[in-house]
Amino acid sequence: MSQVALNHFLASLPKTETHLHIEGALPWALLEKKDPARFSGVPFFRQPDFRYESFEQFESVLIEHAMCWFDSPESYHEAAKLIFSSHLKQNVKYVETSFHAGMMEFLKLPGEEILNAIIEAIPKGLEVRVFLGISRNARTPYLGPLLDEALEWNDLSGIDLHGLESLPFESWIPDFWSKARSMGKVVKAHAGEFGPASNVRQAVNLLKVNRIQHGTRAFEDEDVMKLLIDQGITLDMCPISNYKLRVIDRLEEHPIKNFMKKGIRCTVSTDDPLSFNNSLTDEFIALYEKLSLSFQEIAELISNGFHVADLEKRQKNEFLMQIDQQTAKLK
Repeated sequence: MSQVALNHFLASLPKTETHLHIEGALPWALLEKKDPARFSGVPFFRQPDFRYESFEQFESVLIEHAMCWFDSPESYHEAAKLIFSSHLKQNVKYVETSFHAGMMEFLKLPGEEILNAIIEAIPKGLEVRVFLGISRNARTPYLGPLLDEALEWNDLSGIDLHGLESLPFESWIPDFWSKARSMGKVVKAHAGEFGPASNVRQAVNLLKVNRIQHGTRAFEDEDVMKLLIDQGITLDMCPISNYKLRVIDRLEEHPIKNFMKKGIRCTVSTDDPLSFNNSLTDEFIALYEKLSLSFQEIAELISNGFHVADLEKRQKNEFLMQIDQQTAKLK
């Protein structure tokens, strides 16, 4: 099959994005609009061949640029409108995105106002679920009470453990995740990206999550992979991010294809397109070119996103049927 055929196939399929940081998805066009002299052209970190030297470098670049834009609920609303518009252009029907809890402390912004600003930007034809991204060291005297209040926000879909895996796994985290689950929130955790496979086991066993963000390094431990299979855990993976951040040396070495063969459910997302200059379409093209994924395997990954989506069964089945119909045309 040709690249043209792949592009046509991808465009025909309804899709999901299940791992997206909204600050890290800031459209570059907004920075260009705000300060043309400073942000014109393509910066070094958005060049096709650029790779970050470390997570710290990535985080520094991301914070530097995101903080140039995000300073109010209105700024989140304007960014979200453009982000979601891009999703519609790619035939994305369902998105899970998170905003960083630390912004409530850094900028003294009311978190529920940020949440509402994002939700009000959702266009017709797109379903969006908003999560609160919480770092392992987030329970500061200022932020701790705000985290507790956040679980009362009716429109908050869930929480996600973010940030450096090298930080201590503090004792408050399992209790907080348990409380969130008891209140009907979806719980996720970043694990097995820069940290070892044992971090994936820790997130599954202690936080009782069904969704792991990344989980790339689970391939290092057969027992952890068996745990993922036995408990039906989904890995929300971001291959280009993993390559750009040196989690893997080459895209050809990404474990997603082996995970699929073993029966581990995976989805595909962009993570932080501000930092990686990638789209959801780019992710699938990379998997096709570098890992030789078939059109049917790409369709399976896309279907997985709907299987885990927080949608009514009728909606899920409708999208899954569309994917099956388009895939059947390949035969």
